[in-house]
Amino acid sequence: MRKLVGMTLLLIALVAAICFYQVLTFGGVAFFRPENLSNLAQRVGILGIYAIGAGIVIISGGIDLSIGSVIGFVGVIMAMTVSTFGLNPWVVALGCLILGVGLGLWHGFLIGRFNLQPFVVTLCTLLLLRGLARGISGGISQKLDGFSTLGNSSILHVPIPFWILIAVALVVGFFMNFTVYGRYLYAIGRNAEAVRYSGVNVNRMRTAAYVACAVLSAVAGIVSVSYTGEVQPASAGLMFEMWAIAAAVLGGCSLRGGEGSVIGIIIGAALIKVMYNGINLLGISTEWEWAVIGVVILGGVIADAAYRQRSERKTS
Repeated sequence: MRKLVGMTLLLIALVAAICFYQVLTFGGVAFFRPENLSNLAQRVGILGIYAIGAGIVIISGGIDLSIGSVIGFVGVIMAMTVSTFGLNPWVVALGCLILGVGLGLWHGFLIGRFNLQPFVVTLCTLLLLRGLARGISGGISQKLDGFSTLGNSSILHVPIPFWILIAVALVVGFFMNFTVYGRYLYAIGRNAEAVRYSGVNVNRMRTAAYVACAVLSAVAGIVSVSYTGEVQPASAGLMFEMWAIAAAVLGGCSLRGGEGSVIGIIIGAALIKVMYNGINLLGISTEWEWAVIGVVILGGVIADAAYRQRSERKTS
């Protein structure tokens, strides 16, 4: 709870600082303009969807580095199949979700059956899917026409991607906090062996976490290609896994596993996108964004370590 309160206060302070600087520099506040808030909600929605997937895996004690490549590959598949074969984009989208299930099962199988490191397994998927996306498309930009509603329309003046994020958050939040399986994932992140000795099928639960992450990455890929209308095979989703990890860590997820919440992840996603939005509004070069994500992840890891050390000293 303290982490959530701290991150919420940090988000409020960041918004206040951006507005204050705008008033001093430009004599007005552009942050609260409807078009800016709509654009911000749209981007927070997309990031939040796949960041929740990353958070589920991190809570269970794992890591998934393939998120960005899944998003890019899904975008290429969507664009190519719809434009080449004239298939209904919603049918293709359903197929992409099934692909996400398959990828998650594959990750869980390799990690559970052969005891491979999640870092290595998902890194290989990252490279494989990125290579496939570039290979089957010839590295050429792919366009997707007639599927812009999902990514660009609004309901009650709120972008649809943000509504999707709310729906995902409600489902995942209920699962993680009010079902025994959600409690299993938290327990596995803290001490997998103890959970295994209590009779829980740890490999099956971890596989479920990777399936959820891959499916949510596929959802984000579908929404992203709907939003942009085209996909660049070499750059679509590039480094998105780092944004997802940063959002999860900022939101209170411990990279050691066993800690985190859906609300915290959404706050972390909002912090990242508000920072990015502030960089644009204040006229700062976007070339600094990678430095920002590095500082964010490092700061989150240091804060988590300091919090744990403090808790251990209190209990000892």
